[in-house]
Amino acid sequence: MSAETTMTSFAALHHRPGVPLLLPNAWDHASAAALAARGFPAIGTTSLAVAAAAGLPDGEAATREHTLRLARTLGSEPYPISVDAENGFSDDPDEVAELARELWTAGVAGINLEDGLGPSGRHAAKIAAVKAAVPELFVNARTDTHWSGDGDARDTLRRLDAYQEAGADGVFVPGLTDPRRIASLTRHLEAPLNVLYSPTGPTVPELARLGVRRVSLGSLLYRRALGAALDAAADIAAGRAPAGPTPSYADVRALERNVSASRSANSSG
Repeated sequence: MSAETTMTSFAALHHRPGVPLLLPNAWDHASAAALAARGFPAIGTTSLAVAAAAGLPDGEAATREHTLRLARTLGSEPYPISVDAENGFSDDPDEVAELARELWTAGVAGINLEDGLGPSGRHAAKIAAVKAAVPELFVNARTDTHWSGDGDARDTLRRLDAYQEAGADGVFVPGLTDPRRIASLTRHLEAPLNVLYSPTGPTVPELARLGVRRVSLGSLLYRRALGAALDAAADIAAGRAPAGPTPSYADVRALERNVSASRSANSSG
């Protein structure tokens, strides 16, 4: 499948009325391949896991090369990949556009860019630069008004309008869980609205009824995997068998064989 076809397919997943794209976020090849094997049509990455795996801080532009390395690992897979790229790892729109070119070359279909509550004009300039450099790349523009701000509705709308005008293909408001506010945004926006799933917030069917087009899991799966590992270690130390499913050694090796076969097919195609 060509990069253009993959991106078109990824964009189409955001335009299925009543069927939002549930995007699980992976942190390595095995987690991405396992999620794709379960039938998820596209996979995202999570910046927290990329940073944590490298022992680096999340959200501080410290993991550009680690993010690219993961993108190159996953970009040759048959399912679309959307990369969480923090703020683009730079305040310079041209440098963010260069990152977008590298991701596109790696086979990535989408990029998630967060404003970190910085100037909306600067973030809009990054979006415009990315779309000018790689028009085919799906840009999901995130505002942190609800994630790390006070959730001001007017500021949220102002920022999202600016990002849409700059060319964003989708907009993302993590931390937004109030059904009335979600419905108000979906009525106002032209671009698909992405929200972050919260175990204490609306369910995916409820979000679908509110008009949400994409539901991201963010770092939730990675954090639950760490929690499961800690629980298993504690159970073993206490003389108990670990609870929950455990993929076998062969199951994990099968994921390795699948990527080898995929790369072989891509090199001969």
